[in-house]
Amino acid sequence: MNWLTNFVRPKFQALVKQTEQPDNLWFKCPNCGQMIFHRDLEENLFVCQHCDHHMRVDVKKRLEMMFDDGAYDRIELPKAVTDPLKFRDIKRYTDRLKESQAKTGEEDAIIVAHGAMGGHKVVIAAFDFSFMGGSMGVAVGEGLVSAAKLAVLQDAPLIVVPASGGARMQEGILSLMQLPRTVIAVEEVKEAGLPYIVLLTDPTTGGVTASFAMLGDIQIAEPGAMIGFAGRRVIEQTVRESLPEGFQRAEYLKEHGIVDMVVPRHELRDTLINVIDLLRNRTPEAEVVPLPVEGEILPPEEEEA
Repeated sequence: MNWLTNFVRPKFQALVKQTEQPDNLWFKCPNCGQMIFHRDLEENLFVCQHCDHHMRVDVKKRLEMMFDDGAYDRIELPKAVTDPLKFRDIKRYTDRLKESQAKTGEEDAIIVAHGAMGGHKVVIAAFDFSFMGGSMGVAVGEGLVSAAKLAVLQDAPLIVVPASGGARMQEGILSLMQLPRTVIAVEEVKEAGLPYIVLLTDPTTGGVTASFAMLGDIQIAEPGAMIGFAGRRVIEQTVRESLPEGFQRAEYLKEHGIVDMVVPRHELRDTLINVIDLLRNRTPEAEVVPLPVEGEILPPEEEEA
C-alpha cells in the first residue's frame, strides 16, 4: 500500500477541489431574458419580478400553492389500457410513456387531489404539462371522471387546472372519446348543485379546450396564458386572414367574454376562496326583513322605523 498515493493525495485533492455547483440555480425568463435566482423565483411563485411573466409551474408545486398549508391527499386513479392501437412513429408509444413516467414519477398527465381551501372541502384535478405535453388520453379521461365522482361524493366544489396540448394522438379515436366523457362528468357535478371552476393556465389547447375546459361556472385564467383550439398558423391558413395580435391570450379572451377573470398568481388562491365562499355560503349573514305587501297595515313600531 502506497501511503502517499492512497491517503495523502486524496486529502489534498479534497481540499483544493472546487465544489460543484448545481446547474439549476439560475433561471432565464423566456419573456424578458433576465436571469433570476431560483430562491427568488420560488418566493415569487414562478412569476418574473422584472416583467411579471407567469412561467409554467410544476403540478405538485401548484397544488401546494392552492391548498391550505400546502396539505392535500391524492387518490389512486383507475388503470387505463396502455397503447390500445400499438402506435409507433419514430418511437413506440409505450417507450414514450415509460420515458415520461421516469421523468415525472407519475403514471400519466393528471393528478387528482382533495383537501381544504379556506376551510372549504375541494377536489382539484391538475394537469402535468411535462408529461407528454399534458395530452389527454384514456388515463386522463379516467382521472377527470374520478375527480367528478369524488366531488359529488364529498359534496365539494371541483376545480380543474388544465395545461395541455390537447388530445393524445397516439390513442386516436379513443382520446377523442374522452371529450364527451369529461363533458358528462362535469354535468354530473353541476346536477349535484356543486360549483365547477376552471383555472386556465398556459397552454390550454386542442381537445381539452373543446371539452371540459370551457364549461366552468367560473372561468379564471392566469395572465398571458395561451388558450385556444387550433394554432395561429393553422387558423390563418384556413380563414386566409391575419389574426389580431394576442388573440389567443387570456386578456384578449376576457375582453371578448370567453374568460370571466384574469387573476395574477399571487391573488389566485384568495380569489378562488372568495368565489367558493360566494357559491357555497348561500344564506345571508344578516336577517332578511320582508318588504310590506301593498295595502298591508304595519304595526306602529315598524311604521316608526
